[in-house]
Parts: sequence; C-alpha cells; structure tokens
Amino acid sequence: MSNSATLLIHSPDQKGIVAAVSAFLFEHGANILHADQHQDHELKLFFMRVEWDLTDFDLDAEQFPDSFATIVQRFQFDWQISYSQHRPIVAILVSQYQHCLVDLLYRYQIGDLPCRIPLILSNHHDAEPLARFYGIPFHYFPVNADKAAMEKAQLELLQTHHVELIVLARYMQVLSPEFVANYPQRIINVHHSFLPAFSGAKPYHAAHQRGVKLIGATSHYVTEVLDEGPIIEQDVAQVSHRDQIPDLVRKGRDLECRVLSRAVQWHLDHRILHYSSKTVIFD
Repeated sequence: MSNSATLLIHSPDQKGIVAAVSAFLFEHGANILHADQHQDHELKLFFMRVEWDLTDFDLDAEQFPDSFATIVQRFQFDWQISYSQHRPIVAILVSQYQHCLVDLLYRYQIGDLPCRIPLILSNHHDAEPLARFYGIPFHYFPVNADKAAMEKAQLELLQTHHVELIVLARYMQVLSPEFVANYPQRIINVHHSFLPAFSGAKPYHAAHQRGVKLIGATSHYVTEVLDEGPIIEQDVAQVSHRDQIPDLVRKGRDLECRVLSRAVQWHLDHRILHYSSKTVIFD
C-alpha cells in the first residue's frame, strides 16, 4: 500500500501557482509522484492535482493546513487534501439489475477500488445472495407510501457507518432533494445515454424502434435535478440494424459497468474537481 498525499486545488488563474506549490512541497521534503493542471480560459480558473510520497514529508495531517495557509490566502485557493492510507467508506444502493453491483464487488475484492464497503442497501431482495457471497451486510428497504420515512431510516444507517460515498448501481428510485443534500458531490449514478430522447422504463426498446446507431452510458454526480448532475464519464458502442433489443441491452449493460466503475475509481483516487456544473478529471 502506498503512503502518499493528494492535493486538489481550484482557484482564479494567475501566475506563480505551480511554482509556489512545488516550492512549498520541496521545502517540506515531499517527493512529487504525479502532477497535472488545467486552465479554463473562458472562466479564468486554474485547477491542479499533485500527489507526493510522504516518506520524508515533515507535515502531518494536523500541521498541513496551518503551514499551507499563506499560499492559500495569496492565491485564493479552494483546496482539499487526502491521504492514501485512508480508505473511504462506500455504500452501494441497488434494485433488481445486478450487473453494475457484480462488477463493483469483483473490483473491490481484487483491490482495484481503494475503499471499504460495509453495507449494501436495496428495495428488492434480489441482490441479497450476492451480498452474502461477498460477506457484506445487506439491508432491505421496501418502497412504500411513506418514502420520507424510508429515506430517513436509510440516512440514519448510512451516517451510523460514517459513509463517505454512495454509489447507485442501478438503484431505480429517485432520491429526494433532502437526501441528496446530505451527500453533495458524494453520490454517483449511472444511466443509459439516450436521455432525454428515450426516457422511461424501456429505453432500449424505444431506441431500437428508431434505429439508433450508437448507444451509450453516463455516470454523474447526483443533484436535486434528476439526471442532470455534473458528468464524470461517458462511453459509447456502435450498433447496427443487425442488433436486436437483447443485443442493445447487453451492450448497454457492459457500458454501464465500465463508466460507473471508472467514475468510482476516479473519485476514490481524488482525480475529480467539480465546478460550474462540470468536472475536471485529472490523468
């Protein structure tokens, strides 16, 4: 397991930022492992991600903010730091379709996802055997007339486990604005990319009737506006007149698995900065 820190920076674009941050890290014994930056020329904003080895770094997590404060004030940084030794606590919400859940749990088992998954929540029992196979506690929350009470119980459970990220692995329930407000930029969803053209329960059927030539999937952060949160990742697959509805569904599920796992991986690796309804995804 690596022992590194990652700093994400968002600020007005100006001269000297890279030099100042690099000099600060050098002065405190950091060995920079990765560095990447981006400028939004239209909005005049600067974004940076830098990761460094902590072996000889002389500032711990408590000391870092005070030592970094002078640079923060000088350049008006909005910043966050994370440490590789910390494994974020992740909860997965799922309904009946299990392809994304299967993919995430396999990646988790082999160590590709640097996190802890202490619980799986669902409004169906279908995924319970899979959760049991991976040794993860399964919690069933049936949908009933009192959805507010159900969400309150879910939030209490999530907060009891100190959950830091929620992944909607084809969870077919609309989260209320009150629920989403508890986890800003910390809920990741996935859906087909036919929206808004082919909404509803059977988008692949509708797309097949129109003879589409591309299908896709989108992962994004959840906001109070349904399916309109900042996009993290998208992918497409070409289809033809030879593809029937089962082919479209199969290809679509593969895409959903890929874009969701990438989004979760990038979030856990602290590669995402959100601004102005967009995301910057660092290499």
